[in-house]
Amino acid sequence: MFIGHYGPAFGAKAAVRRVPLWVYFLAVQFMDVVWSVLVLLGIEKVRIHPGLMQGSALDLYYMPYTHGLFGALGLSILYGAAVALFFREGKGAVFLACALAVFSHWICDLLVHRPDLWIYDDVKVGLGLWRWVWISLPLELILLAAGAWLYARFVPARRGGNAWLWGFVLLMAALEVYGAFGPPPASPTAEAQTALLAYGVLVVLAALVDVSRARVARIPAPA
Repeated sequence: MFIGHYGPAFGAKAAVRRVPLWVYFLAVQFMDVVWSVLVLLGIEKVRIHPGLMQGSALDLYYMPYTHGLFGALGLSILYGAAVALFFREGKGAVFLACALAVFSHWICDLLVHRPDLWIYDDVKVGLGLWRWVWISLPLELILLAAGAWLYARFVPARRGGNAWLWGFVLLMAALEVYGAFGPPPASPTAEAQTALLAYGVLVVLAALVDVSRARVARIPAPA
């Protein structure tokens, strides 16, 4: 799953607004950011297998550190704790929102991956909805649209703010359609490098979209 991961990012921002949207965008792809780095270092492994599944040509046969259940939980806690350090108030809510945003990646991957999400020993799980692009593609677009709707509903916009938001959502949807029907990656290295570039660009664009929204009103401390 790619674009579908960002639905929970929008939803998390609607729930805990003091955290910037770009932080949530990085959170929901944090597992894959670390995965990309480990692939480039030769620690985790992937093969490009065109035709493996309709929705993905990636044979993710070895990624226990980032996409194993315990690795995912560890990365979630690490990210949530790191972000919470930057906030004076509401640290618990910030930690929980960011940690859940990171772990939502594993839940979303559980839906679309083949059984390649490591639990223990040789036990791996995955429902494999990528086998049917007519299921996985609408699912990703629905997740994205639902999260964006929550963001638009609960994070007030300045003038023209919703135009920026929905333009951004359409751009992400176009990227997902291209990824579903475009050519497979040239190599594992190319896939990891492209993924890091895409995540970085989307984080920057998310920050710009967030600027178009109204600031969170500060609640005065009780007397």
